[in-house]
Amino acid sequence: MNITEVRIFLKEEEKLKAYAAITLDGVFVVHNLRIVKGEKGLMVCMPSRKKNDGTFKDIAHPIANEFRSELEKVVLEAYEKKLAETPKTEA
Repeated sequence: MNITEVRIFLKEEEKLKAYAAITLDGVFVVHNLRIVKGEKGLMVCMPSRKKNDGTFKDIAHPIANEFRSELEKVVLEAYEKKLAETPKTEA
Protein backbone atom coordinates (compact mmCIF):
# COMPACT_ATOMS: atom_id res chain seq x y z
CA MET A 1 0.00 0.00 0.00
CA ASN A 2 1.39 3.37 -1.02
CA ILE A 3 0.59 6.86 0.19
CA THR A 4 -0.05 8.64 -3.11
CA GLU A 5 -1.13 12.06 -1.80
CA VAL A 6 -0.87 14.05 1.42
CA ARG A 7 -2.84 17.24 2.01
CA ILE A 8 -1.98 19.47 4.96
CA PHE A 9 -4.32 21.99 6.59
CA LEU A 10 -2.34 24.25 8.93
CA LYS A 11 -3.71 25.37 12.30
CA GLU A 12 -2.35 28.04 14.62
CA GLU A 13 -2.90 26.41 17.99
CA GLU A 14 -0.48 25.65 20.81
CA LYS A 15 -0.47 21.86 20.41
CA LEU A 16 -2.48 21.18 17.23
CA LYS A 17 -0.27 22.24 14.34
CA ALA A 18 -2.24 20.82 11.39
CA TYR A 19 -4.75 18.34 10.07
CA ALA A 20 -3.78 15.97 7.28
CA ALA A 21 -5.59 13.82 4.76
CA ILE A 22 -3.80 10.95 3.04
CA THR A 23 -4.74 9.07 -0.10
CA LEU A 24 -3.76 5.41 -0.33
CA ASP A 25 -3.03 3.89 -3.75
CA GLY A 26 -4.98 6.72 -5.36
CA VAL A 27 -8.29 5.13 -4.33
CA PHE A 28 -8.87 5.49 -0.57
CA VAL A 29 -8.73 8.66 1.57
CA VAL A 30 -8.25 8.96 5.33
CA HIS A 31 -9.15 12.39 6.76
CA ASN A 32 -8.52 14.02 10.13
CA LEU A 33 -5.05 12.83 10.96
CA ARG A 34 -3.62 15.39 13.37
CA ILE A 35 -0.11 16.75 13.62
CA VAL A 36 0.45 17.69 17.24
CA LYS A 37 3.36 19.01 19.26
CA GLY A 38 4.13 16.61 22.09
CA GLU A 39 6.83 16.48 24.73
CA LYS A 40 9.23 14.77 22.29
CA GLY A 41 8.40 16.91 19.23
CA LEU A 42 5.87 16.55 16.43
CA MET A 43 3.80 13.42 16.06
CA VAL A 44 0.99 12.18 13.85
CA CYS A 45 -2.24 11.14 15.61
CA MET A 46 -4.77 8.93 13.90
CA PRO A 47 -8.43 9.92 13.41
CA SER A 48 -10.44 9.17 16.53
CA ARG A 49 -13.86 9.58 18.08
CA LYS A 50 -14.90 10.38 21.62
CA LYS A 51 -16.49 7.53 23.56
CA ASN A 52 -19.28 7.92 26.12
CA ASP A 53 -16.77 7.72 28.98
CA GLY A 54 -14.83 10.72 27.63
CA THR A 55 -11.88 8.74 26.28
CA PHE A 56 -10.91 8.65 22.62
CA LYS A 57 -10.61 5.62 20.36
CA ASP A 58 -8.79 5.55 17.00
CA ILE A 59 -11.16 4.79 14.15
CA ALA A 60 -8.38 4.09 11.65
CA HIS A 61 -4.76 3.17 12.31
CA PRO A 62 -1.84 1.25 10.80
CA ILE A 63 -1.39 -2.31 11.98
CA ALA A 64 2.24 -2.75 10.89
CA ASN A 65 4.94 -0.66 12.61
CA GLU A 66 6.78 -0.29 9.29
CA PHE A 67 3.76 1.34 7.66
CA ARG A 68 3.16 3.58 10.70
CA SER A 69 6.76 4.79 10.47
CA GLU A 70 6.43 5.45 6.75
CA LEU A 71 3.10 7.26 7.25
CA GLU A 72 4.57 9.50 9.95
CA LYS A 73 7.64 10.25 7.84
CA VAL A 74 5.62 11.17 4.74
CA VAL A 75 3.05 13.26 6.64
CA LEU A 76 5.66 15.19 8.64
CA GLU A 77 7.70 15.85 5.48
CA ALA A 78 4.56 17.23 3.79
CA TYR A 79 3.89 19.37 6.87
CA GLU A 80 7.41 20.84 6.81
CA LYS A 81 7.08 21.53 3.08
CA LYS A 82 3.72 23.27 3.61
CA LEU A 83 5.24 25.40 6.38
CA ALA A 84 8.11 26.42 4.10
CA GLU A 85 5.67 27.40 1.31
CA THR A 86 3.34 29.38 3.58
CA PRO A 87 4.12 33.08 4.05
CA LYS A 88 4.68 34.07 7.65
CA THR A 89 2.16 36.55 9.10
CA GLU A 90 3.43 39.16 11.51
CA ALA A 91 1.36 40.36 14.43
